[in-house]
Amino acid sequence: QVQVEESGGGRVQAGGSLRLSCQGSGRIFSISAGAWYRQAPGNQRELVAEITRDGVITYADSVKGRFTISRDVAEDTMFLQMNRLKPEDTGVYYCNAKNARYEYWGQGTRVTVSS
Repeated sequence: QVQVEESGGGRVQAGGSLRLSCQGSGRIFSISAGAWYRQAPGNQRELVAEITRDGVITYADSVKGRFTISRDVAEDTMFLQMNRLKPEDTGVYYCNAKNARYEYWGQGTRVTVSS
């Protein structure tokens, strides 16, 4: 049973933009903190951005000023707007939803930024 599912990855040239979406299966993002992680080839998974239940947002230093995390609670969806993409942003991006009772991970969506 899919709980969160990403979409929106793809291939883009450096300087371009992509918007990732994470669809919850029902009232997930209204009661959970949401986050985007990424994993580049050969690297560990790293936190890119997160938004708490109260709407407090934090970003990794490497994406500050370029990426924007948001959510639509009514649609149970979380987004990651990625602008001014760089080759080092390449990787598989994962959606995460977590609260005191559960934690869900998506299958990941691949982002490739060419120079």
